[in-house]
Amino acid sequence: MANRYSRSRGVTVVLVLVFMGIFALLTGSIVGYVFEQGKYGRALTAREQAVHIAEAGLEYYRWYLAHNTSVLPNGTGLVSPYTYQVNDPEGGNLGSAIVTATPTLQCGAAQWFDLSSVGTASGAPTFPRTLQARYLKSSVAEYSYILNSNVWQGSDVVGPYHSNGGIHMDGANNSNVTSKVSTWTCDSTYGCSPSQSKPGIWGNGTGFNLWSYPAADIVFDSMSVNFSTLKTYAETSGIYLAPTAAYVAGVQQGSSYSSVGSDDQHGYHIVFRSDGKIDAYRVTGTSAVTSIHIDNTSQWATDYHTIVSETLLTGSPFTIPSGCSIIYSQAKVWLEGTVSGKITVIAADTTGVINPDIILQNNISYAAGDGTTGLTAVAQHSVLYPLIVPDQMSVRGIFVAQSGYYGRNFYNCYYGGADSRKTSLTLQGTIVSKQRPVARWGYNSLGWGCAGGGSSSDYSGFNTRTTTYDRILAFSPPPFTPATTVDYKLTMWREQ
Repeated sequence: MANRYSRSRGVTVVLVLVFMGIFALLTGSIVGYVFEQGKYGRALTAREQAVHIAEAGLEYYRWYLAHNTSVLPNGTGLVSPYTYQVNDPEGGNLGSAIVTATPTLQCGAAQWFDLSSVGTASGAPTFPRTLQARYLKSSVAEYSYILNSNVWQGSDVVGPYHSNGGIHMDGANNSNVTSKVSTWTCDSTYGCSPSQSKPGIWGNGTGFNLWSYPAADIVFDSMSVNFSTLKTYAETSGIYLAPTAAYVAGVQQGSSYSSVGSDDQHGYHIVFRSDGKIDAYRVTGTSAVTSIHIDNTSQWATDYHTIVSETLLTGSPFTIPSGCSIIYSQAKVWLEGTVSGKITVIAADTTGVINPDIILQNNISYAAGDGTTGLTAVAQHSVLYPLIVPDQMSVRGIFVAQSGYYGRNFYNCYYGGADSRKTSLTLQGTIVSKQRPVARWGYNSLGWGCAGGGSSSDYSGFNTRTTTYDRILAFSPPPFTPATTVDYKLTMWREQ
């Protein structure tokens, strides 16, 4: 019995030790878990503080740039990196944000500023958060259309659409459609017979839930391109096509020639190449065709938009300077080809001899669709499609008719033959037009017809039109793309 008692007492000791070990192990695990959860909670708190501190850094730097406007033209005087201390009036220092600002320059002028803010909480410096944003003016690239007149939109539109006049919207829209006016007088040219007062936006379009009027106007005069400034940039650092010579980065290419900038019958033909260069031709001869223009539908006019003779410029192909990707022509311009890089083309004459047009005579495509390629084409007068174009035409770019209109003139089949009617036009980008844009004309609107005998099915121009704005270029447009506001703002906010 004594032996049995001794063995029983030994087993009990072993069991007690085992349970004590298990208890100690469980207790240690629980305590460790509690401590780890505490560390995790503190880390979460620190990370949450860090992201707010980083945001405070971005907001401070936005304030700094807004109150130091001398920095904005070219980045001179920019303080970067800058350490911003974030303080709590009751709790003291919360942490700091280190803000780095990088300006994107073209021709020595700032296009936008990329900001990077690294926020760190003072209580846990090992958990930083980094926020990035772009500081820039809103550009016309954020819209599919910006118009300064009444309009009858019969085709589908993808992207924001704005007019400072009334809108007869019969096309489908998937984004906001805004008009400055609350009411307007709609006549037969806009689909109302007899003339009658209509709401700012009306029609058979399916996206009426996104219609809004009256809305704030977009002032065309305030977003006009400063031609004199851009001409100076092109003369010194870009490509300048003067009436009698061509210059690349200030160096004349070849000898001078007779002027092509004194009338509408001559100018320059630019063919974009996928290697980033351009073939530039001097247009020496064009053929005439009779048409009606939207700015004066009561009389016939003569267009000289079809090239019949041209000469390749000496030194062509020209390499577009990467630091100043501007082509400034002091004469009429014809465009086509495959764009590589971000390029801005200007057709303007500040001397007042002519108001040049830009002619989109063939397809325009991009070498890449990842945002590294883009085209802005600004005409002092109009951006037009000539009589002879592809039957199914496709163009990409931001097209600005600063004082005239975007579209295609009315060509009757008697003068234009089969070329007067085309099947389709697809545009990816933005249309900015001071006057009413028209790419399809109904013969009935002019009182007589052609093959269709003046029926509602008869037309001149592009039968179907599709416009889609370029979402990528909305936040990284080509240099000197017109802005819709005078104020800068933070866009493309994201965490790294």
